[in-house]
Amino acid sequence: MKKELLKIENLHVNAGDKEILKGIDLKINKGEIHVIMGPNGSGKSTTANAILNNPAYSKTGGQIIFEGENINDFKTDEIARKGIFMSFQLPEEIPGISVTNFLKFAKNKVTGKPVKVFEFRDELKKYMEDLNMNPKNMERSLNVGFSGGEKKKNEILQMLVLNPKLAILDETDSGLDVDAIKTVSKGIEMFKNDDNAVLIITHNTKILHSLKVDFVHVLVNGKIVKTGTQELASEIEEKGYGEYK
Repeated sequence: MKKELLKIENLHVNAGDKEILKGIDLKINKGEIHVIMGPNGSGKSTTANAILNNPAYSKTGGQIIFEGENINDFKTDEIARKGIFMSFQLPEEIPGISVTNFLKFAKNKVTGKPVKVFEFRDELKKYMEDLNMNPKNMERSLNVGFSGGEKKKNEILQMLVLNPKLAILDETDSGLDVDAIKTVSKGIEMFKNDDNAVLIITHNTKILHSLKVDFVHVLVNGKIVKTGTQELASEIEEKGYGEYK
C-alpha cells in the first residue's frame, strides 16, 4: 500500500489582491510522478510557490499537508529541511559562490550534518558524469554565464545531491533542446524511488516524451479540471487546452 506524502485540500491562493488558485485538491503518494499541465497564467507556478510558502503569495483557504503535518504556516527554509525541493523556472545567478560550495552549503543546511568533503566530491563527479555535465563548471560561480541547458542540468544536480522526499520541478523543460530534455529526464529517473515523489510543472509535453509518469493534472484558471494518466498529456498535445477553458 502506497503511503501518502503530500495532500493539498481546497487550496485558495492570492497574489496581491488577485485570486490565482481557486480550490486545488491534489494527493501525491510516495513512489509517484505527477505532472501539472496548463496554459500560461493558469496557476501552475503559483501551486509550487504555495507549497514552499513563498511570501509573495498568500493562502486564503485550504491546507497543505506533508507527511501528515500541516505546513501552511511554515517558513520556506523549514519546509526545505522537511524534505521538499523546488527547481526554478529561471535559476538564479550567484556571482562569487562556486557550484561546489553552494551545493556543500545547501546540503549542510538541509541535513544539519557536516559534509564529508571527499565523499561529497566523488558523489558530485558521478552525478555530473551521468548528466553529461562539464566538470569545470563546478568551480564556476553558480549559473553565471551558464547556458539555459546548463542551468537546468544544475538544478537536477542539486536535486540529486540534496535527495529530498518531494522534488517540485517548475518548467524544467522550458527552452531546452531534445538532448537536454533527455538528460533532465534521466536525472529524474535516477532520483525517483519508492520512498520519494516528483511533481513536474509544465505547459507542454516535451519532457513526457522521455519519461513515464503516473498522473497528469490539467490546471486551467486556478482549478484542476481533469486528471488522468500519461495518455491525457498526449491528448492535450494533439488538441490543446481549448476544451478546458
